Amino acid sequence: MDDARREGAQAAEFAARASYGRLLSILAARSGDIAAAEDALADAFAAALAQWPRDGVPDNPTGWLLTVARRSLGHAAGRRRTAQTAAAMVQMLQEERDSGAASAFGDQRLALMFVCAHPAIEAEVQAPLMLQTVLGLDAARIAAAFLVSRATMGQRLVRAKRKIRDASIAFILPEPGDAAARVGAVLSAVYAAYGAAWEDVNGADSRLAGLASEAIWLARLLCLLLPDDPEPLGLLALMLHCEARRGARRAADGAFVPLSRQDATYWSAPMIAEAEAALRAASGMAKPGRFQTEAAIQSLHAHQRMTGERFTEPLTRLYDLLAELAPTTGVLAARAVAHAENGNPGAALNQLDQILGAGAYQPWWAARARVCWLAADEASAWAAARTAAGLSHDQSVRRFLLDGGFRAP
Repeated sequence: MDDARREGAQAAEFAARASYGRLLSILAARSGDIAAAEDALADAFAAALAQWPRDGVPDNPTGWLLTVARRSLGHAAGRRRTAQTAAAMVQMLQEERDSGAASAFGDQRLALMFVCAHPAIEAEVQAPLMLQTVLGLDAARIAAAFLVSRATMGQRLVRAKRKIRDASIAFILPEPGDAAARVGAVLSAVYAAYGAAWEDVNGADSRLAGLASEAIWLARLLCLLLPDDPEPLGLLALMLHCEARRGARRAADGAFVPLSRQDATYWSAPMIAEAEAALRAASGMAKPGRFQTEAAIQSLHAHQRMTGERFTEPLTRLYDLLAELAPTTGVLAARAVAHAENGNPGAALNQLDQILGAGAYQPWWAARARVCWLAADEASAWAAARTAAGLSHDQSVRRFLLDGGFRAP
């Protein structure tokens, strides 16, 4: 492939990663049909991969994709509703010339996320639907995040998209009162997207490029949309604390470095300062919630590393509160480790044993390795570490576990 063709192919791939959620949101808002919008966008990306390497990259790649996708969507609508085709095409072409196609919040992604959180959509599929349609994660990755099979998740997503279309749910930002009732699912989806990018610390998966920044940006928008709700601020603080440490998570040779051993001089001081300011602002509203609690935990972990002090007792209390607010498998496993670190490994083992369905969940086995070690059960600790290593997709994490990294805090 010559340089021009390679450039065209790379530009198409980059546009697909960078603009998928924004384009899908605009198309879905126009058609009211997420599945049809996905098909139209797929046609546009296929056309880009065929034409850009041959004809060159257009001056406005995202605008080119939107134009082609809208025409594809119009043709599909025409096949279904011939009488409405002309009016639909005129409206679409007018919108192509309207640079204000995005919402007042920069684009229509938040509107689509709130659509996915509509009360008519089953609660268990709201966040997964946002992850797929707005943030571009595939069904397999989403299924793994929510500990269900890929087939089950795929069926749920298809049913949810059909429900949105058949119920003619409006693709608009809800009124503040309605938004407050839906924001929990939106925050969960943004955090899950950040979590997917966080796990890909080496940037090996091109499909996740820019996803962490996207999640933080969406959290900022939610803070503007709901200024009286402290939970968006809590989520922003949580992600900023984590993102501040990105550069310290791997050694020069690529080895995994746990938080307790990271060099804090590699952390981003401005991000930590912003995270602490957001957390203080949220706390000032006196409405505790899940993401504020998680942010407070990350803040304590950071201060523990920076000062050398041990905050095991307050961390245990915070994890207990978090387990009440969001009793997910990951939260419950982390709480068990906190109890073990606070001198109660017996209770921690009992907590781990009470978590149902965690047998294939890598963090549960990693937590078990640490807890068993603190309980002076060396054989069980090594066995759990080997299982955790076998479930890890990250070679550096696998090596860390097999080398006994779980033994030191």
